[in-house]
Amino acid sequence: MASAEDVKQRQVVEDRARNISHNVRCTECGSQSIEDSQADVAVLLRRLIRDEIKSGKSDKEIYKKLEEDFGETVLYAPKFDLQTAAIWLSPVIVGGVAAGVWAYQKHRQRTNVHIMALNLVRGVPLTPREKETMIDILTPPPPARRWWWPLK
Repeated sequence: MASAEDVKQRQVVEDRARNISHNVRCTECGSQSIEDSQADVAVLLRRLIRDEIKSGKSDKEIYKKLEEDFGETVLYAPKFDLQTAAIWLSPVIVGGVAAGVWAYQKHRQRTNVHIMALNLVRGVPLTPREKETMIDILTPPPPARRWWWPLK
């Protein structure tokens, strides 16, 4: 009979193997982990992982060996480096640039008409009172206060 310590040791090996297997992509299926796949290569990889654990290797060493043998795509969580950072952050950067361009165009749209009108007025000889009235009419109004915008 197996002692309680042997049973506990086997359970630890099995738990570690399942944890690693859930994080490794089946090279044949592609969309399943090797834990969920019944492909021949998945069965062999699960056996390889259990053998590596029994030989005393750490999880990190096993992941490194799998990555060296099958490439980075075999892991569901690729390592974070400059290339993956650029891939993950590019939508945020593009969105920020697009929002900046949109805000700039909105600002130009609001002020451009008034600047053109003031330039037209400058070429026409007006009395001081007429000039003051035109400037009052053509000066853009202050932005409307909105209930969600912080008060100044």
